[in-house]
Amino acid sequence: MRPVADPRGWRIALIGYGEVGRILAEDLRAAGIAALSACDIKVGGPHEAPLVEHAAGLGIGLSASHAEVAANADLIISAVTASQAVAAAEACAASIARAAWFLDFNSASPRAKIRAAALIDGAAGRYVEGAVMTSVPPYRMRVPLLLGGPGAAALAPLLAALGFEPRVGSERLGVVSATKLCRSVMIKGVEAMVIESFTAARAYGVERQVIDSLTETFPGIDWEKQATYFFQRVVQHGRRRAEEMREAAETVRDVGLEPHSAAGTAERQAWVAELAERGALGARDERRTDWRHDADRILAQLAPPKDPMR
Repeated sequence: MRPVADPRGWRIALIGYGEVGRILAEDLRAAGIAALSACDIKVGGPHEAPLVEHAAGLGIGLSASHAEVAANADLIISAVTASQAVAAAEACAASIARAAWFLDFNSASPRAKIRAAALIDGAAGRYVEGAVMTSVPPYRMRVPLLLGGPGAAALAPLLAALGFEPRVGSERLGVVSATKLCRSVMIKGVEAMVIESFTAARAYGVERQVIDSLTETFPGIDWEKQATYFFQRVVQHGRRRAEEMREAAETVRDVGLEPHSAAGTAERQAWVAELAERGALGARDERRTDWRHDADRILAQLAPPKDPMR
């Protein structure tokens, strides 16, 4: 492994070129990172076109091979779906350069992160667990990021020099992921509850009464705006959110507690994602201005449509 004192001279590989991967690519390019490559399993498939176009616009080499991009990287950032976190680590471990950093951005369970770390560290790489603590798009690469594991303290200042906002959470693997996923039980759970509550209220014609009551109880929340945002995010990213909540359910289950809420949230997120993927909820990238449009589309999919007052 060649020594590079300044991380801005690093060769950086992005594993996963979805929303998060593309945001990181844009911001790292803007920060002056010249040696940037990316990998995504969609490359070579029917859905590769937008990924290839985006990467080409930034002058980034895009591959379907984990081994190809991992082999020459000083820093590998894994930003795949939660269910693929361990598989991505395993694929990179086959060719990772000695002492290369591996930053795991994925919303996977503590147990999954520990498994991924064993693969990377066992191949002489340096694994650091990452927990992204809020939605990436508003903050972009400066999203609050907790780091965990024995290498967290050493990597933190290097990531900061690149433009990230890292904070060391724990030297013990699994702690920051537990923090992230226990939070997700609440955050993603509220999304699912709002979709369920507001869609049912719409069917009964009582959404105004429900929103007024919620506003009285929680006066600091603009429920109209928040509901529209929740519907938007789940329609766009429900599949990824469902995977994260399945990891959250495993996190809860691993302490001996049955994850009724987390598991139910995963099912609701996946159900909305399925409707969106069928085109039943309009264009997924459509800018939504009123949650009622999505609620009405959901209600139209129920078979047979029911009069709830009969």
